[in-house]
Amino acid sequence: MSTILLVIVILLLVGALPTWPYSSGWGYYPSSGLGLVL
Repeated sequence: MSTILLVIVILLLVGALPTWPYSSGWGYYPSSGLGLVL
């Protein structure tokens, strides 16, 4: 169970990085999702 949460957190961190081209299309959703998890 903890492994699944770890993968989700890593994906959110990668999605929140501004260097990735698709993160700009997501807007604040990755950051808000990460805040929700934490």
